[in-house]
Amino acid sequence: MTPLLHPFLVNDRFGDPVLYVEFLFEKRALLFDMGDLHALATRKLLRLTDIFVSHAHIDHFIGFDQTLRVLLGREKHIRLFGPADFIERVARKLGGYSWNLVDRYASDLTFTVTELVSEHQARRAVFRLSTGFRYEGEQELAVTDGLLLDDGAFRVRAAILDHRLPCLGFVVEEPAHVNIWKNRLEKEGLPTGPWLRELKQAVLSGEPDDRPFRVWWREAGELKERFVSLQHLKRKVLEVVPGQKIGYVTDVVFTDENRRRIVELVRDADILFIEAAFAGDEAQRATERYHLTTEQAGRLARSAEVRRVEPFHFSPRHAGEEERLRGEVEQAFLGLAH
Repeated sequence: MTPLLHPFLVNDRFGDPVLYVEFLFEKRALLFDMGDLHALATRKLLRLTDIFVSHAHIDHFIGFDQTLRVLLGREKHIRLFGPADFIERVARKLGGYSWNLVDRYASDLTFTVTELVSEHQARRAVFRLSTGFRYEGEQELAVTDGLLLDDGAFRVRAAILDHRLPCLGFVVEEPAHVNIWKNRLEKEGLPTGPWLRELKQAVLSGEPDDRPFRVWWREAGELKERFVSLQHLKRKVLEVVPGQKIGYVTDVVFTDENRRRIVELVRDADILFIEAAFAGDEAQRATERYHLTTEQAGRLARSAEVRRVEPFHFSPRHAGEEERLRGEVEQAFLGLAH
């Protein structure tokens, strides 16, 4: 299976937390946290459609200003998600600048900001460049199972965690992934082409199996087509497999409640990006700072039965010890820690 979602840490494991998730074959991307973004190319910032902020500490939110600067003057709509009071924080960021010349811009920049207030409630507000990012009031939203965004091709869910303030953990997942087998297409005498994208969408949206599906292509400049039942195509040329699942957890203290919520959120993830600020022998210090140790991060990943763990947000006090810290996480993940 060729993965649709391609995640990578923007900074090194000691740097500000930023996870960039780009989509294969599409000019779009997601961002988890907005720390220092200077290592991220402008073209990648321009691909962003959705940004998820765990909390508003400076190393997780300072990149908002750089993003705003890059997007000004472009016709863009960005969806922002964060914890309680996030709308007010975005409003204050935008309100810190003067917008008396916005009538000179031919295009509009819009931020739709959603804050997760509680397990079952969210609020949403819209800020537009054309109005000087004036606050336009809020909309109350019901939330089920932490679902913040369902975009068809993927979903993002969140859990409210404790960092001595509400801090969100996230998971992004594909509902399913459709594999098309080229050798099977050839056996059925079917061409490749744009119709395959339409086929995938029809399968994922649950259209009836007996629906006649249009297969089309061009041959010597002439449009050709034939109709095949969706059931036949599903049986002969494709396979539906579980989609990717990527977890992102940072800045949390190791408590029973946090543990329960994290494991429930990221269970069976293909990759878990998780903070490991302190070494395994610094549990007391980690608790005082409301962060995780390497050993705790590895245990959480093991409990959630994820396939791969990627630790980050190492404390600068351990500069030069990356190999040691990663080793401690891996040992705990494999159940080898003492």
